[in-house]
Amino acid sequence: MRRFSDSLTMSSQEDAAFGPEIGSKFSERFKSFLYDNDLHLRSENELCLPCQPGGSEFEEAVIAVDDDKLMQLEIRRIQAATMVTRLPASVLGNAALTFSAFALVAAEHAPTQPAFLWLVCTLGLLVLRLVVGHCAQRSDLPRRNPELSLRLLTVTTGLSGIAWGALPFCVDAFNTFGLEGGLYVLMLGASAGSLMLSIGYRWLAIVFSLPAYLSITTSLMMHGGVVGFILSCNILALALILYRSALIGETMFIDSATRKLHATKMASSLGAANADIMQANARLELLASCDPLTGLANRAAFNVALQQGIEEAAASNGRLALLVIDLDRFKHVNDTMGHKIGDALLSEFGRRIRNSLPSEGTLIARLGGDEFAVILEGKDASAEASRTAEIVLRQCRLPFALDGQTCSIGTSVGVALYPDHASTAEELFVSADMALYRSKDLGRGRWRKFDPKLREAAERQRQIERDLLAAIESGELEAWFQPQVLLADESIIGFEALVRWHHPTLGFIAPPEIVQAAHAVHLSDRLTGTIAEAGCLLLQRLPGLGLPEATVAVNVSPREFALYSVAELLDRLVERHQIRPELLEIEITEEALLDTVIAGEQLKRLEQSGFALAVDDFGAGHSSLTRLIDLKVDRLKIDRGLTANVAASARNQAIITALVGLGEALTMDMLAEGVETPEDAAALLQLGCTLGQGYLFARPMPVSRLVGWIAEHGRRSVSRRAVA
Repeated sequence: MRRFSDSLTMSSQEDAAFGPEIGSKFSERFKSFLYDNDLHLRSENELCLPCQPGGSEFEEAVIAVDDDKLMQLEIRRIQAATMVTRLPASVLGNAALTFSAFALVAAEHAPTQPAFLWLVCTLGLLVLRLVVGHCAQRSDLPRRNPELSLRLLTVTTGLSGIAWGALPFCVDAFNTFGLEGGLYVLMLGASAGSLMLSIGYRWLAIVFSLPAYLSITTSLMMHGGVVGFILSCNILALALILYRSALIGETMFIDSATRKLHATKMASSLGAANADIMQANARLELLASCDPLTGLANRAAFNVALQQGIEEAAASNGRLALLVIDLDRFKHVNDTMGHKIGDALLSEFGRRIRNSLPSEGTLIARLGGDEFAVILEGKDASAEASRTAEIVLRQCRLPFALDGQTCSIGTSVGVALYPDHASTAEELFVSADMALYRSKDLGRGRWRKFDPKLREAAERQRQIERDLLAAIESGELEAWFQPQVLLADESIIGFEALVRWHHPTLGFIAPPEIVQAAHAVHLSDRLTGTIAEAGCLLLQRLPGLGLPEATVAVNVSPREFALYSVAELLDRLVERHQIRPELLEIEITEEALLDTVIAGEQLKRLEQSGFALAVDDFGAGHSSLTRLIDLKVDRLKIDRGLTANVAASARNQAIITALVGLGEALTMDMLAEGVETPEDAAALLQLGCTLGQGYLFARPMPVSRLVGWIAEHGRRSVSRRAVA
């Protein structure tokens, strides 16, 4: 029992290398081979064919199957098919020779019973050969079992050869060197003809010719004396030559058939491989343009379609609309319900908008993550875009039932039109993206059409981001300071450092724009470091100006806590400038108090370093009293929205009274921002707020002007006290 591995594992190997389709084709061909040859698989790597029954069960012999054996099988099939095809011609020629031989015998001698018997036997064998060949051809035996076909042909041809070899002995008074010698010629001719017609399979020629040659040599030796012996030797030599020729002919035939089979196999393989490659290319093209999760077009296909759509619209003076869609709160779904639910949500959303939008003139694509896009073509693209945006919003408002769970999300949509808002594909996408983020800024769950002012704002922001680093390094961006005073006598208790930048072409840049640009280009640490260092330099000068205990407040954005260590930056500055950390006040907004992970840790480090902490715009957000107590905040700055016109607003007065009481309970200073009138200052003082900051006292100013203002403010204070 022999195992094989190469051939039977070829299907799995081809599956791995070329894909399941090529592997399945090989598998079908191999199954056909097994069926045709009465073979079967006993296990994954054993091929068996039944043997003769022994006892109650069949014994099985395991054979090895490889490419060489398959090639030998194909060659045997070709040999069998060739012999069966040539059989009628061979039989016809043999029949003619048979009648010729009988005619010669009849012409020389009266036909005898042996001669008639020879004629009948020879013709009967020829008929038998024809019947065997015909039956083999009808039953497709040369292909199904070529070895059996060749054996049947060999046996019947050998019987026919024996009949020819018996001819000299069926003629009475046979004269070897007389007229009967012509029979030798016919017999040798029949043998030679057999050789020519059996060139593909030598055994047919051998079994047919050998009896004739043996008969002739025997007859010559019996009746020819020395001459007969010599002729017999020559005939035997001729027989050997003919055998060698038959062997060479068969070898050449097999070699030719092998080459043909290899060429056919290679051509077939190349054809099949080419077809499979074409199919694979088609699948790759589909995969290259299709999002595998939603079945929508992907970003690559979207880019091509948008470019082509704009080109066609430009050629036909048409219009094109682009909608960029973003799912609101998708990250929350992923984080709380898992990525599997998130993927199901994306797939369901894609299905909804695909089913709710017309297929003609519309392309829907998933650009990546939770971002989708819709391209609309047609002269009425603007109205169609509005209608489509409403459909998308309506579809997303419906709850999503996913894997037994239900979730609700919203969506924001930005719309841009060609040629109204852009002239290129890239500009159109940027315009729609701007409109999308504007809709998010306005509260999400809505759609917005692009406004050219958005592009102007974006261009302005890009220029700010591009020039920010140079402004920091050149000193063009600087810190201005606004005084903070006691409301009772306007004594200076500190200053707030505010960033100022007058751009050469854009003019004054608002602080929020500067902070946003610094965050976008990763310069938040440089910006904060520049303002804090200016504050440290001022703190070094204040003792000489008569303000040794005055503080300087520096604003820190909550987003900065996730980018770098604010405490380490400020520690290095106060150490380098040799100032007391408690005089450098760090102002944060209320949002920073709510981030208990990153911001909370850094605020604790600032507190441990000795920096004073102040909460800016207090009352405008949602502070946690627990966090205020835990962090030991030193000062709360009341938002300017509460202090403006407080003298005339009973509601604001009540709120400020409550905030002042809270500050007293927490032992925190309360400072009112945005004080602009003496009436508001008096009202705040009466309500218990003792500190103030605003235009009533001084506007922000650079250090060069601040020194003079401090001196002038001191003289005014002395004058007021003298008058009092």
